[in-house]
Amino acid sequence: MSTLLILVALFALLLLRVPVAFALGGLGLALLVAGGFSPLMAPQAVLSTLDGFILLAVPLFLLMSNVLLKGGVGKDLFAAVHAWVGHWPGGLAVATILSCAIFAAISGSSVATAATIGTVAIPEMIQRGYERKFVYGLLAAGGTLGILIPPSIPMIVYGFVTEQSVIALFLAGIGPGLLLVVLFISFAMIYARWFGGYTPEAASSWAERKETTLRATPSILLAAVVIGAIYTGAATPTEAAAIGFAAALVITAVVLRSLTWKGFCDAAFEAMATTVAILLIIAGAKVFGKAITLYRIPQDISAFISQTIDGPFAFMIVVSIVLLFMGLVFEALSMVLIMTPVLLPAAMAMGFDPIWFGVYMVILVECALITPPVGLNLYVIQSVARTNLALVSKGVLPFLALMLLSVLVLYAWPDLALYLPFKM
Repeated sequence: MSTLLILVALFALLLLRVPVAFALGGLGLALLVAGGFSPLMAPQAVLSTLDGFILLAVPLFLLMSNVLLKGGVGKDLFAAVHAWVGHWPGGLAVATILSCAIFAAISGSSVATAATIGTVAIPEMIQRGYERKFVYGLLAAGGTLGILIPPSIPMIVYGFVTEQSVIALFLAGIGPGLLLVVLFISFAMIYARWFGGYTPEAASSWAERKETTLRATPSILLAAVVIGAIYTGAATPTEAAAIGFAAALVITAVVLRSLTWKGFCDAAFEAMATTVAILLIIAGAKVFGKAITLYRIPQDISAFISQTIDGPFAFMIVVSIVLLFMGLVFEALSMVLIMTPVLLPAAMAMGFDPIWFGVYMVILVECALITPPVGLNLYVIQSVARTNLALVSKGVLPFLALMLLSVLVLYAWPDLALYLPFKM
């Protein structure tokens, strides 16, 4: 009964438009006081959260992605990929997905990926005759690759909350990330060929391919350096993020000379604002998590699930439905912070690996990014394209189905996520 009352109170606060961070923190503090626990636990929980070394990677990755965004790197990446695959059936759509995947491997941010590639790709695709609904859905869904293909900010937060290896989580995200890229490309080529109304184009010349590739090479090398430093153990994710930020400054300000002082100031301010928002949500979720743990809610839910759900597959279906429903009202990071302490104990009792479960959760969180009314990528594409939200929402439906298909593949073939971190 207490669990239901707490959920009702939380949803009521959100419906009253209380910011997520303050809704979580305020409700957590109220629960501590109502339960007779010391309210000093709230500031202690906040301070113990914000001094985590691994969280330093968050503002550094945000700085790197915003510097690249302001430096116009997305345009160079898109031009290079388009030069190689633009003549394929649905070539612009394929170039868009590959550009999203590459930028995701640099930035770790879904919103930055959608905004960066969307600004370049949307007018190009519409000019070539692609259906608007398809274009908007493709960009909104392609942006979600930013939180699955490593480095990934939600994976950093999941690793921080669960005390799992962030490097293992990054490695585990590669296989499912590539699967989604293949599924998106296959669908885009089929749709463009038979339903998209696109205009075929001639293959680019070798001179054009060489020119665009050379301009995009520093950014691609940046992704390789950051990811390579993490996977080889040469640097922690935080150190790799710092290296990436410094390299992004060199690439945009010195090599490409595309970053202005105003652009840098804007990038720093936007990274600061996003970092503060993320840390506030983490702090509020920590207080809320402390309170519900003292009320033994995660333990009770875990016991209830273990007693009433028959088998791992049924558990995965139920949890998927819950997460999809939560995605209608919570943004991505809030879902990770709120649901992980509740669901992970039950998942481990069912025999699921915590690294596998982290990747599975991130895919479902990706779905939250493209489901209204709080799907951030929908609003990003709506803003970039200056269109209505309903058209963007309709366009993402087939890509949402492909994401859910990838969840089934991940369940049937766990090594898709676990092979690289544990068996290679």
